[in-house]
Amino acid sequence: MAAGTLCPSDSLQEFPYAPQNSPPAGGVPPATDLVLGATAGCLACFLTNPLEVVKTRLQLQGELQPPGSYPRPYRGVLRAAVAVCRADGLRGLQKGLAAGLLYQGLMNGVRFYCYSHAEDAGWTGYPGGTVAAGAVAGAVGAIVGSPAYLSISGAFKSIYQQHGVVGLWRGVTGAVPRVAVGSAVQLATFASAKDWVCERQWFRKGSWAAVLAGGMVSGVAVAVTMTPFDVISTRLYNQPVDADGTGKLYRGFLDCILQISGKEGLLGLYKGIGAVYLRLGPHTVLSLFFWDKLRNMVQH
Repeated sequence: MAAGTLCPSDSLQEFPYAPQNSPPAGGVPPATDLVLGATAGCLACFLTNPLEVVKTRLQLQGELQPPGSYPRPYRGVLRAAVAVCRADGLRGLQKGLAAGLLYQGLMNGVRFYCYSHAEDAGWTGYPGGTVAAGAVAGAVGAIVGSPAYLSISGAFKSIYQQHGVVGLWRGVTGAVPRVAVGSAVQLATFASAKDWVCERQWFRKGSWAAVLAGGMVSGVAVAVTMTPFDVISTRLYNQPVDADGTGKLYRGFLDCILQISGKEGLLGLYKGIGAVYLRLGPHTVLSLFFWDKLRNMVQH
């Protein structure tokens, strides 16, 4: 193989889930990674958006009601998917796709761009550098993509007219910790999880099966740590607001935690965890697969 050319297994290990003290990815500037990361995120989003729809329905079900006191049209991931199809048809599983594509493009593009900069600067070589860089990159990406996560593009005008520019960032206090935590855990665990399954000789090192298995193992850690933040973010974004843009149900991030845990119990913070896990695993692997192929095309 020619010098400077990355094979799929090498590039997957080096970016963006690089272990500490690994060499910079090199070969593609951060500005290019912004475009490639955005494209990869959009392609993965298109394939996993149905699970995002199911996850949101499960997380909003029985909002601020004690367990057992409300009807449950959505019982588990599979039944929820069937219920959505019965009510809205197959198209119902792709509701919000336009907003999802815009959000994933903005968030992942900025996230890959920031992490690429951190990696080129050598910051990820320091102890805890990968976690810190992943968290910061995720937080910046969440802030930039927040308006897209709020609503589809057709609603931007009405939101702006009613609540001004600030209204486009309603719910960002829940989005920033959600993406920051998820990004940090994902970046810190993917490479080690992939190596772990190879060390036990479950799969051959460098194979796509090892990448898939590592992504799913990493997805468990991400789902466990990220689901409470995901529930809070979903509730803050979807709550009704007053004329001045103030939420009618939650005053902010901390109030949302207290109300959910107080009225729905601590398990209320883990609503939809099955859908969260089923979405994060494939989304992680697909994002890396598409990014790697696009990046190799650019390098050649």
